[in-house]
Amino acid sequence: MRAARRLAPPVVFACLLLAGCKSGSLGSPAPSGSGSPVAGAPVTAGSGGAIAVGAGPQKHYTVQQQPPAGSCHYRYEKGEPLEDPKCTPGAISPAVTQVNLKSTICRKGGYTKDIRPPASITGKEKKLNAASYGYKGPMGEAEYDHLISLQLGGDPNDYRNLWVEPADPGHTRSQGINNKKDPVETKLHTAVCAGTVTLAAARQAVVTDWTTALQTLHLN
Repeated sequence: MRAARRLAPPVVFACLLLAGCKSGSLGSPAPSGSGSPVAGAPVTAGSGGAIAVGAGPQKHYTVQQQPPAGSCHYRYEKGEPLEDPKCTPGAISPAVTQVNLKSTICRKGGYTKDIRPPASITGKEKKLNAASYGYKGPMGEAEYDHLISLQLGGDPNDYRNLWVEPADPGHTRSQGINNKKDPVETKLHTAVCAGTVTLAAARQAVVTDWTTALQTLHLN
C-alpha cells in the first residue's frame, strides 16, 4: 500500500490541490462545443443575464440535437407566439463583435448568406424542434427562426438560438411564412450599424422580448 502511494502520478495530487478539480476529470474527453443539448440538462435563459456564445460559422454544419419532445412551451403576448426561454435562450456568434461590425454584419454586400446553414441541415432540425415545442401546424407556415438573427450576429446553428416560430395571429393559411419579428430584426440591424444602439443592447432586447425590443430601445 505504501509503495502504491509513492508511485501515484504527481498530476493526481496537483489536481486535488486545485480549486474546481472534480472527481473523474482525469482522462475525460473535452466538451465538443457543438452546441448540442444533453437530454434532461437544464438550459439557462438568456433574458436578464449573459447570453451564451455558440460555435460560430462552420465550413460544414451538422444536425444539432434538439430538446426532448414536448419539453418546450410557447408563450404568447397579445396572441403573438414567443419562444420558451428555457429551451431557446439565444446564443451569439463569437465571430461578430462591436468592434468588427463593418467587416461582418454591417459590411456592404451582405453577411448572412455566407454563414447560413444549408436547408439539408435546418430542415431536419426544424422537424425535431417542432416535436420539442409540440408544434402541430403546417411546417410550410412556420419559420425555423434564429432568435437572435444572423444580422445581429446570432449563432448560425446553435440549438439554443433556433426555434420553430408559428405564424402570426390572423395569418391566412396557405400563404407561407409571415411574421412580425423579421421587420423588428431589420430595424435593430439598421440601428446597430448606424451606431444608434449597441450590439449588446439589441441582442439583449431580443432575448428579453422581441415584441417590445423596439420600444425598449426607443426605436419605434
